Amino acid sequence: MAGIFRAASVAVRQTKRARTVAAGLALAAVSACNTGSVLSLQPAVDVGSQTAAVPQYSGPKYTGMQTLVPSNPYMTAAYPRMDEPMAPTEQMPASEVDCRKELKRLGVVYTDLAPIREGQCGIDYPVKVSSIGSIGMKPAATLTCDMAATFAGWTRNELIPSARWRYFSGVKTIRQGSSYSCRRIAGEGVLSEHGKGNALDIMSIELNNGNDIDVRKPGLFAFRTRGFLNTVRADGCQYFTTVLGPGYNYDHRNHFHFDVKNRKNGYRACR
Repeated sequence: MAGIFRAASVAVRQTKRARTVAAGLALAAVSACNTGSVLSLQPAVDVGSQTAAVPQYSGPKYTGMQTLVPSNPYMTAAYPRMDEPMAPTEQMPASEVDCRKELKRLGVVYTDLAPIREGQCGIDYPVKVSSIGSIGMKPAATLTCDMAATFAGWTRNELIPSARWRYFSGVKTIRQGSSYSCRRIAGEGVLSEHGKGNALDIMSIELNNGNDIDVRKPGLFAFRTRGFLNTVRADGCQYFTTVLGPGYNYDHRNHFHFDVKNRKNGYRACR
């Protein structure tokens, strides 16, 4: 009888030990999953594709948003591209020279970059915009000069007045999620306007009074925020040929997509 009790006691200890080992293995597996699948949590913020440079926001409202890098959905991996300054001997056409005069008139702080050529993608005379007057662009956006000037005009003529009227405050920072990025529109095989430097995705707008306005669809009773976002979105249709945002589809649930795509008959897509 004593032998039976001893055997039972050994079996219980072995069972407890096995459970402890199994729990440890399960915890390790969960940890590995959480660290190894971060990219699967990235929000899609292009026209059916993922954003190029979502900044790492802080605060509880941005929990779960990831820092992304330029990517092509048809490539397996990508890293942030290194900017090269324009060579001193680089000659610009008159239209580009005139455009840069417009940028300076609008108070845009920018840097001329060397031509970007990546297969079908690229910009002949790119500019990297770091601010529009006192308004910071984070991160700095790589665009064509025409897109930069159009966006600066919208910012000065529509965004700033709307913020002052709705919030009695100026604009401090525009946080963008994607400027130039070589990729195609998922499901269509067409080169995205991001791949030409003609597009910009806006994620949030920070005001001087501390308000940080998330572009994602506001709550039911957020009347002031909804009115502000509806106004700047609608006014964008006077400047850009494409304006897409939350409510259009799932891929645009968290940003405004602006671009200056050249379409026939002056057609504009504002949704």
